[in-house]
Amino acid sequence: MKRILIAIAGIAMILTGTNAFAQGKYGADSAECIKYLSYYQDYYRQRNYDDAIPNWRTAYKLCPPTASQNLILNGTTLVRTLIQRNANNPQYVAGLVDTLLTLHDVRAQYYPSYAVTALNNKAIDMNNYVKDQKALYNGLKEVIAANKEEVDPKALLFQLNAAIEMFKNGDMGAEDIINTYNDNISLLEKIPGKTDEEKAANAQLKTDIETVFISSKVASCETLLELYTPRFNANPDDLALVTNIARMMSNTEGCQDNDLYLNAVTAMYRLDPSYNSAYFLYRLNSVRGNAADAIKYLEEAIASPDSDSITDANYNYELAAFCYKNGQNVKAADAARKAVELDESLAGKSYMLLGTIWGSIRCGGNEIENRAPYWVAVDYLQRARTADPSLAEEANRLIGQYSRYFPATADAFMYDVQDGQSYTVSCGGLRATTTVRTQK
Repeated sequence: MKRILIAIAGIAMILTGTNAFAQGKYGADSAECIKYLSYYQDYYRQRNYDDAIPNWRTAYKLCPPTASQNLILNGTTLVRTLIQRNANNPQYVAGLVDTLLTLHDVRAQYYPSYAVTALNNKAIDMNNYVKDQKALYNGLKEVIAANKEEVDPKALLFQLNAAIEMFKNGDMGAEDIINTYNDNISLLEKIPGKTDEEKAANAQLKTDIETVFISSKVASCETLLELYTPRFNANPDDLALVTNIARMMSNTEGCQDNDLYLNAVTAMYRLDPSYNSAYFLYRLNSVRGNAADAIKYLEEAIASPDSDSITDANYNYELAAFCYKNGQNVKAADAARKAVELDESLAGKSYMLLGTIWGSIRCGGNEIENRAPYWVAVDYLQRARTADPSLAEEANRLIGQYSRYFPATADAFMYDVQDGQSYTVSCGGLRATTTVRTQK
């Protein structure tokens, strides 16, 4: 009980601190405020949190928030320390969590130039410490609404996770989950990232959000058709609506071969002929077996000046896989190489695909010309397992399979080639320089 009262007292300190705002930078008793600021800071700098905490409490009680921003920032660290130390006392921790979140609010209020950062930090702490999913969802909703395009993108994933947990507990309906997903994906697309690292992180986060939503199985195709068909019929020229329909149905397995998807994607492209709408037309045509149109629209999406390099890299890989599936090996190889140029993180699976392409082509000519493509295939597979160790097992399997087709040493000798010699392979519109290898 004593600990619970201490936690509640911590919240009360915040209120008394704010009342002191009108009494000067250091409050009514400035000497005591400055003294305890100094005391707690000395212990804090030494990481002596046991002695820093009581002195920080006294400083926060005596000093207004404007006395020192570090008083608030250091307070969040000290309160987190208390939360970790008292993990087995949920009632006490609940009071501490309230105090922690309030500190972020106080910082946002009294230091407005740091408000975005304070609220983003609050979102992270809420996700880490707030166990009530409804409270977490609503708290994150407030942060997202306040920070808009400046929100930490991870908060969007945190909120969707909370919504899905509420759905599982019967506290939220499927339509609300769908709306949360659509709103958060739409907002994420407005946060391009300032650096290549941020762009890559946002692209991965978008994938994570889509994966979480799809794996939750909240939205079946039947649910989407029932929910969105009357909405589309009532507002077929609403760009936001048709974009949401196209996105949702594209990410729902087996939900692209229906009139609603066709109409939504077509309307989206008509209303907003962007790389995004071109991509959805690619998805539509690929599902319906219209390979030529599918490739045309995906190439249009890649060529758009509005798409960033990370998006283009993923689209190029998707184009490579689709072209290979449809027997267009030259276009597939070009797109796979382009994907690696744009995003090194795609090197593993792109090289894997290139190895598969070279391993599948059949060349005429003599015994060496016929078997030479397998050398190139193995080259790419070796690069694939180096770039992405998770692909090593499959790459090694294919390397073993293709190596069996290397020419015999005697056959190579007959055509004046030998192990280790450089050799240029040209077949089926593809060309590569490799190294001669024979079966011993």
